[in-house]
Amino acid sequence: MSAHPHSDSRRRFLRHTAAGAVLAPFALTSGSSVLAAEPNRVASGAGPNFARGEVLRTSGQLTADGKFIEAPRALPVAGHSDVLVVGAGPAGIGAALAAARAGAKTQLIESAGCLGGVWTAGMLTKIIDGEKKPGIMKEILAAMMERGSSVAKQTKGAIYDPELMKLVLEEMCVAAGIKIRLHTQLVGAVVDSRNRLTAVVTESKSGRQAWTAERFIDCSGDGDLAAQAGCRFDVGANTDCECQPMSLMALLAGVNTELVPEFIREIGGEQAKTRFHELMKGAGINPSYRAPTLRHLHSGIFSLMTNHEYGVPAYDAAQVSDATIRARAEIHAIVAGLRKIGGPWKDVAVVATAEQIGVREGRRVRGRYTVTANDLAAGKKSAEGVCRVTFGIDVHDVWSSSTHPNSTAVMTEVNRFKKLGVKPYDIPLPALIAADVDGLMVAGRCISGDFIAHASYRVTGNAVPMGEAAGLASAVSLRKGVMPHALSWQDVKAT
Repeated sequence: MSAHPHSDSRRRFLRHTAAGAVLAPFALTSGSSVLAAEPNRVASGAGPNFARGEVLRTSGQLTADGKFIEAPRALPVAGHSDVLVVGAGPAGIGAALAAARAGAKTQLIESAGCLGGVWTAGMLTKIIDGEKKPGIMKEILAAMMERGSSVAKQTKGAIYDPELMKLVLEEMCVAAGIKIRLHTQLVGAVVDSRNRLTAVVTESKSGRQAWTAERFIDCSGDGDLAAQAGCRFDVGANTDCECQPMSLMALLAGVNTELVPEFIREIGGEQAKTRFHELMKGAGINPSYRAPTLRHLHSGIFSLMTNHEYGVPAYDAAQVSDATIRARAEIHAIVAGLRKIGGPWKDVAVVATAEQIGVREGRRVRGRYTVTANDLAAGKKSAEGVCRVTFGIDVHDVWSSSTHPNSTAVMTEVNRFKKLGVKPYDIPLPALIAADVDGLMVAGRCISGDFIAHASYRVTGNAVPMGEAAGLASAVSLRKGVMPHALSWQDVKAT
């Protein structure tokens, strides 16, 4: 599936606005009726005073066919940076730290109330394929191991406490001089007449604002910035855009580790999942994820992953909201069922559920190279390689039932490549460079790849070095006065 091309009128708007100090919305006209808001009370020529609670108000018209036409208004430019990173998950952390440490003035924009993305707001609690990575991934694992629990030390930082992760990432980013804006959602992008990304638009408690930069990196996970900029992208396993399911994580307490070791993943091994599932089924519990995972983090706190939400597009807020509500209800019902078993489970309780549901798959942005399943099977190495992936193909069931009409064709291809095996392979720098817009890089699971390759490189131990490469390449491109696509990875490393 590809993004729709810009209309001619939007192109004209972007050309007129890209170079200005303020960005005005596209002026829509209509013959319809109702004026929807009072005039703005903020003084003309001055932005709202946030300390006094002022806002930049919206006005416009409600049309007879149920649309709202927003009136033009001048948006304040909240800041200018050398490098602007959208999304502060694992890829965004790598990108922002690398850019800032290379001397670039760096702005990091995040929709959640903390850094870390799926690591923290998503409570993932396990870093996969990060153990042999150098650079920033190595730093983060070392910090988790040094400052974390005995479990963190035993797993060399791979099993971590989400709350500690929040603190460590904030300390690292503040020390690097990165400007951080939390609780801020990307809602638009501006591309100029040279096909160069020049600004993004956000919404927050501070209202609608614009941010300008010399280079941009999309670390949103779902390719949100690239889509807003008009880049082509692919979604899912086929032309129906069918994706891997989402999962909501939870933290539990009230279980004695010594009484249930056979159900804990890092103690009972891979069979712990099977045993835990059989325990649930025996108690009349039927989890939507058939390989439930229980991990001990520290101090009697466990993480639980036992939920699948099928057929939910990552870019549809209504469907993601419904999935989150269903998932939270399922988690509480499962824990209530475990309590009824009694014995070591009689006091088990939910401490917290993640504030964001875990998304495995969103948009895959078209880059200047596409990582394919054949690259995995061949163990393809590259002089442009920025990250070596060693993780296998991990496709969670795309459909809740194997009898779905599309299941056979997709899973036959997946299983064919699983049998061929995955040899360690490289993610090349051009897979991180948007093909359709200049000045934009991507990192994390939204890079350019096919459905099967994505199921391997999407894990967070690979997201960090991808982000680190994008941040460094962006900073070096500024130093050399060229766009990122004009650089080789050897140029970046040499600089």
